[in-house]
Amino acid sequence: MNREDNLIKGKIIADTIGEELKLESAQFFQKTNMKPRLSVVILGDDPAAMFYVRMIEKSCQKVNFDFEKHALSEQATEEQLLDLLHRLNEDGIVHGIIVQTPLPEHINEDKIREALSPAKDVDCFNPVNMGKLAMGNPDFLPCTPEAVFEILKRENIEVEGKHVVIVGRSSVVGKPLALILLLKMPHANATVTVCHSRTKDLASYTRKGDIVVAAAGAARLVKGEMIKDGTIVIDVGTNEEKGKLVGDVDFDEVSRLASRITPVPGGVGPVTNMMLMKNTLQAAERQLAK
Repeated sequence: MNREDNLIKGKIIADTIGEELKLESAQFFQKTNMKPRLSVVILGDDPAAMFYVRMIEKSCQKVNFDFEKHALSEQATEEQLLDLLHRLNEDGIVHGIIVQTPLPEHINEDKIREALSPAKDVDCFNPVNMGKLAMGNPDFLPCTPEAVFEILKRENIEVEGKHVVIVGRSSVVGKPLALILLLKMPHANATVTVCHSRTKDLASYTRKGDIVVAAAGAARLVKGEMIKDGTIVIDVGTNEEKGKLVGDVDFDEVSRLASRITPVPGGVGPVTNMMLMKNTLQAAERQLAK
């Protein structure tokens, strides 16, 4: 099989979504004389976090959203962060808020999660929104799991009744993705197995998957012998290895067996940023409808 034949090109999907959102943003502006506005809060100057914030800003520019960054020092107090979030929660021209993680050790992350308005929580950070997802009635879907879901939909990959094996149980990707794929709705209704670092004989599970999602944060964890021929493989991992970005899947080995596969970079990442834009527009429309 030619590798290009089975490659899922996330950038092309993201560009298509971006064009759709640009039109919807223009319609929103015509109705309200406002642009959807996303506020990003970042503490400190971690290079990876700052790079991600720049990518969010570029995504906002692509779809004609307003973007604002609130940069606090790494030594900022919990009270200062809570005060900023309160002001953003109350600001009528701010529709979506993201708090960039990880937070410094002296900040109680749970307290920050609870302080973020669920109506403006466009990455499902607040436990209220995660709880609604767990109950099967979500307001927002977390952006990275939603990107995986969107890729499966747009690539016309049948999920209903299929066995999806997720490698990784984080509250950012693994757990919420399992909840999304279990929803009683079109393009979901999967049978889901969640594996993790303590799973014994991981390969015995991944070989049974019709779809395997790697989200464990371990470079090249999923090897060729761990999947069956024709498996659909979605690689959410982003790991630095010898100055290169690599996924949780050993691409050279697995791409020879997979019927469809996302690369790293250029797979899930670009679509994740567009899901953040989608959620921000959705939040803006709901807030203005009240």
